Amino acid sequence: MMDFISIPLTCAIVFAAIYGVFELFVRRRERLAIIEKLGEKMDPGAIQLKFRLPNFTNNFSFSALKAGALLAGVGLGLLVGFFINLGMLQSNMYVNEHWFRNDMIAVAYGASVLLFGGIGLIIAFILEMKISKKQNQE
Repeated sequence: MMDFISIPLTCAIVFAAIYGVFELFVRRRERLAIIEKLGEKMDPGAIQLKFRLPNFTNNFSFSALKAGALLAGVGLGLLVGFFINLGMLQSNMYVNEHWFRNDMIAVAYGASVLLFGGIGLIIAFILEMKISKKQNQE
């Protein structure tokens, strides 16, 4: 079916991989050269004072919470869309002339996924605010 694109696509992937490998080696050489130049000019005593371990006790990343809430919302939205379509199919609501069955399915799934995904992100935001208020009070 898509035989006409397989040869150019394969060639493009091979050339991109080769270019990527060469670019990695060139970057490595450039970085080593920059480090050598900086090493000649820097004083070792100044470096020891600047390096400290970062304080990670108060810095939390909520990206996992946001992603989890979004995925839970999308999953719940798909489940609700399925039940909406199942209910409409059993009650023969698809016999209306103006709406096709595929259009109704797409609208139900799309709307429920977007709605519950947004609700999941709002819940993640509320949880993030509560956690950050709790940290600030301590």
